[in-house]
Amino acid sequence: MTHRSRRRTTAAVVSALAMTFAITATASPSLAAPPKANPVSLFPTDTLTVKDKAQLTGRRVNLPRANCGEPISCGLVAELNELDGFDLDPRIAVRFNSAVDPVDAASRITVRQAHGGWSTGVDRVVWDPATNTLFAHPAEQLAPGTTYSLEVAAGPANKGRQTTFTTMSATDGLLDMRQQIDSGAAFASTGIAPGLRIEGVFPAAGTTVQLVQDTSTTGDDTTADVPVPQAATGGTLVFGSFEAPSWLGPDVTIEQTPTADDGPRPVDADRLPFVAVLPSGMMPDGGWPTAVYGHGFTRSASDVFLAATVNARSGIATIATTVVGHGFGPDSAWQVTPLGQPATTIPAYGRGVDQDGNGAIASTEGSSATGAAAAQSSRDALRQTAADVMTLVRSLGGTDVDDNGTVDLSGDEVTYFGQSFGGIYGTMVTGADPAIARSVLNVPGGPITEIARLSPAFRPLTTASLQAAGLLNSDDPTRNFFQEQMPLRGEGPVTVTAPGAVEIQEFLARSTWLSRPGSPETFAPLIEPERVIFQIAFGDQTVPNPTSYTVIDAGDLWSRTSLYRNDLTPQKTTNPHGFLLNLAQFTAAALQGQTQVAAFLGRGQVIDPDLTSPVWEVPISDPAQLLDLNYEAPALRP
Repeated sequence: MTHRSRRRTTAAVVSALAMTFAITATASPSLAAPPKANPVSLFPTDTLTVKDKAQLTGRRVNLPRANCGEPISCGLVAELNELDGFDLDPRIAVRFNSAVDPVDAASRITVRQAHGGWSTGVDRVVWDPATNTLFAHPAEQLAPGTTYSLEVAAGPANKGRQTTFTTMSATDGLLDMRQQIDSGAAFASTGIAPGLRIEGVFPAAGTTVQLVQDTSTTGDDTTADVPVPQAATGGTLVFGSFEAPSWLGPDVTIEQTPTADDGPRPVDADRLPFVAVLPSGMMPDGGWPTAVYGHGFTRSASDVFLAATVNARSGIATIATTVVGHGFGPDSAWQVTPLGQPATTIPAYGRGVDQDGNGAIASTEGSSATGAAAAQSSRDALRQTAADVMTLVRSLGGTDVDDNGTVDLSGDEVTYFGQSFGGIYGTMVTGADPAIARSVLNVPGGPITEIARLSPAFRPLTTASLQAAGLLNSDDPTRNFFQEQMPLRGEGPVTVTAPGAVEIQEFLARSTWLSRPGSPETFAPLIEPERVIFQIAFGDQTVPNPTSYTVIDAGDLWSRTSLYRNDLTPQKTTNPHGFLLNLAQFTAAALQGQTQVAAFLGRGQVIDPDLTSPVWEVPISDPAQLLDLNYEAPALRP
């Protein structure tokens, strides 16, 4: 894959201004005329790889394992040493033999494609005076399976140096899984066939739904009402299941296989739930146009009732399944009560498990790797979920919901839309699977490690990860007990002052590197612009704006990005992350957002849902708006 040619956004100007300001703001008298410094080491470098003909790149990472730190950090190194190259957004490290001006030194670093004219500078610069090391990241995401030259140009204050490095085949695993689905090999090896099993059909009008949640291994379940908005009534609710190949092991990981082969093999088959909302009225020949809905973190397929509100009255059927580790335990069930009739109980096929052995099954328990594989986080659960969606898409054709001899759900031109977590794995699905005709991806971001670090809601997860690695370096609870001192994209250089900050930066960078094959920004460059719309909420506190920037910029998809300006509404002090489905608090925004979804999925039309009002920018007027966190309350900043 080559880099998509792009017209640089205002972000580049902002970055340049930040660097210019930093020259006057940070340069000290002692560095005004430093002695000529010699770069003594560069990272990444192919000298830290070994030859491996089983890999697409012909290489395999070989990081030193001596003095790797706590067991979890050593395990991380061992996992990285199975990969066939370096990260697509590597943490560049240039160590000098004496101090340098970080701004001047950073301006002399270039990452250049070894076989081609593409090149980029660096951003997110950190200077560590204790080791005379300059850390940075490429200003743009690199392509997978590609060799680059890392160059430090000589200047008045420093000598030059150069090395080459090769990036990992980050998209390979999921693409192999999709190929196994398309060829039928994944179904043959697990003894299943694609198709939907109908287990309950009910009129939407007057029907109530409850989800009996299997939350305990002792059998003490809880029951939650599932809202079925009146706007979706008049059609049909369909409950059922389908079988899907599973590549996940018990520790919620997928085997790392050499990239030159056909990928990991399925290890099992799972029966997964689906819930669908069919419109009312005259069904088109061949069945209703069908959109797959991807739900958010902590949620389940029950969110399809909220997500189908505008689709249903636009003649689009909406279907959803439940994500790996969600929907509580396997004994979860739907209780469906049509008006004036007794309740019917239908299996909900919950995908949660009691990972920690405490007897309880939480709403996301089972969605992250466990034990020694914990550093892989949700990488493989996301890849499996993406494969589940691919299987669901291929299970739609020929579905006869009411057994009357007619096809109710069309398997042609299937579309997708997802919210939050659903936007994250939806980006992966859209990039990896051309069977998805069009997608709307609502409030996605990446990588997951950055969402966790920057979001007030998820930052404690980073605390737990760093604690397990023995890397917490602060007693300040307002910072969640760690100081990482990492700049955002476009900000000026940061000089490390907090002991342990460099080690935290390295751990987070390596964790991100390991998780890249299951991260949305990896697959964004594979999406043709005409197939997608991104919906981003200004000031999102759950999936912070800089992480959305990362995903969209990776694919240069700014012309396909809509910005919901929550700060211009009466709800400006409320976290806008869930606006698309929050019909009670964000009524106007939810209906506007879903109207944009239905117009694009149904007709391929990109509309501004509030016309001349400034609340929606279609497309976004200035991508640099997403470089900042944009939190209304400054105290929320990490």
